[in-house]
Amino acid sequence: MEQLSQKKKITIMIALMAAMFFAAINQTIVSTAMPRIIAMLGGIEHYSWVITIYMLTSTIATVLVGKLSDIYGRKPFLLFGIVIFMIGAFLSGTSTSIFQMITYRGIQGLGGGILMSATVTAVGDLFAPRERAKWTGIMMAIFGFSSVIGPTLGGFMVDHMDWEWIFWIFLPLGLVAFVMIMRMFPKTVRKTTEPIDYWGSLFLTLMIVALLLGFSWAGTKYDWGSFEIIGLMSLAAVFLVILLLIERKAKSPVLPLGMFKNSIVTVSNVIGFLMNAGMMGAMMYLPFFTQGVLGYSPTTSGFINMPMSVAMIVLSTLSGRWISKSGKYKRFAIAGMPFMVVGMLLMAFMTNVWMAVGAMVVFGIGLGISMPVFTLTVQNAVEPSQLGVATGTATLFRNMGGTIGIAVLGTVMNSTMAGKLKDALAAGEGPDLSKVDPEVAKEMGSFMNPQLLLNQPKLKELQQSLPTEVHELFNQTIDFIRNVLSDSLTVVFLFGMSLLIVALVAVFFLKEIPLRTSNNTKAATAPTDDKVKDLTKKEPAIQ
Repeated sequence: MEQLSQKKKITIMIALMAAMFFAAINQTIVSTAMPRIIAMLGGIEHYSWVITIYMLTSTIATVLVGKLSDIYGRKPFLLFGIVIFMIGAFLSGTSTSIFQMITYRGIQGLGGGILMSATVTAVGDLFAPRERAKWTGIMMAIFGFSSVIGPTLGGFMVDHMDWEWIFWIFLPLGLVAFVMIMRMFPKTVRKTTEPIDYWGSLFLTLMIVALLLGFSWAGTKYDWGSFEIIGLMSLAAVFLVILLLIERKAKSPVLPLGMFKNSIVTVSNVIGFLMNAGMMGAMMYLPFFTQGVLGYSPTTSGFINMPMSVAMIVLSTLSGRWISKSGKYKRFAIAGMPFMVVGMLLMAFMTNVWMAVGAMVVFGIGLGISMPVFTLTVQNAVEPSQLGVATGTATLFRNMGGTIGIAVLGTVMNSTMAGKLKDALAAGEGPDLSKVDPEVAKEMGSFMNPQLLLNQPKLKELQQSLPTEVHELFNQTIDFIRNVLSDSLTVVFLFGMSLLIVALVAVFFLKEIPLRTSNNTKAATAPTDDKVKDLTKKEPAIQ
């Protein structure tokens, strides 16, 4: 599609941006509202699963669609992704239990994975890597814009409306995006001679499911050393070995092993994995601080998150333009990652709303500078015919990093919180319940549950139901639980920061080659490190 006129490309980009915004806003709108929703449905111990299941299904869909869209074209998957996403969003709004919510979010994640993979790859079809950097920055800005209005709108809605409408309000936008893609996006010729790697797809899916279930259940549902967790990890290892054997002989592998001979692809994917593990895992627990520790409503929590998203929008747009202008990308990764590390460090020790806002702005700056880089590096280092599978593989690593990060940091938070609560009570730091009526003391003891902190209306209702003379003791109990939650979140953010530091170190091992100025320049591809060296010699650096 690179040969299309600029006017036609911009028309197609408008359709793609509508699809991207539809998927993004439906993800961000639930971020600040989800703690309250889970508190109302019950089952905070399954909170991370609501996020994990979305990431799990979207990860599987992303990598499979990447290869299939190389064969069948992007358009069918863009349309199919929108439909599945809308079905999942509608069903999520009908949930009456935490388990229904988990199931329906899984369906939504399937559609989201299909849609996001096909959208990002379609941008690669339209533009060569050097011009693509600018549009990638704009697409990241679209996601950032949804991060501005989504959390605030979600918080406002859960405070003032039935929470179901959080999932339903943007369904008409899905219809608009569907019509725009249907009418504007050109058809592509199917590669009828290329076979589908069914066995590779099966064992790749089994490996991902076993691996992510193992990380998700470890430390929460089962002990890390339990038979179930060891069994899942062992199954993942077995499925991985089988997958590698299949992919070595497959005519059209779903996961081409040759790509990983290129250090640019490998290092970029490792950085994407680590960055998302630290970023997504920790970011999901920011509402716990603003709502649970500081006691703000979901609406106010959304406003507190807004500066980070604004910083991300501005910097991602600018960095995309800077990359397109200079033809260089490594310097932006090196510049952005330290901001993310410092931002996460500030999050670990924030004690008030202004420190939280400052930490998020710093983090947003780093996120905006770094995010457009690593998909671009992968797409620039492979042949145009592998654009879909390369983009899908890059997204696979990022999603797996995010999913594992959420699961591991969820385990870190739960175990840390349980340990700190136990130690604090043993040291006599908790409220003194010995001087009140035994029945009241028993009821007050049941309040030592951080889940209560995420549902302010329920908290006020409980306080009003107690005798006036124990209100002060109730406040002491809540303050005690808030301190425990705050200390636990410090550990979570520090763990996330350590992952970002490793990602920063890996950036220095990322090779840089000139960004191609055409998708048809076969000489610019670099499936191996040897070809990377040849390319660097043959093609002069772009100033």
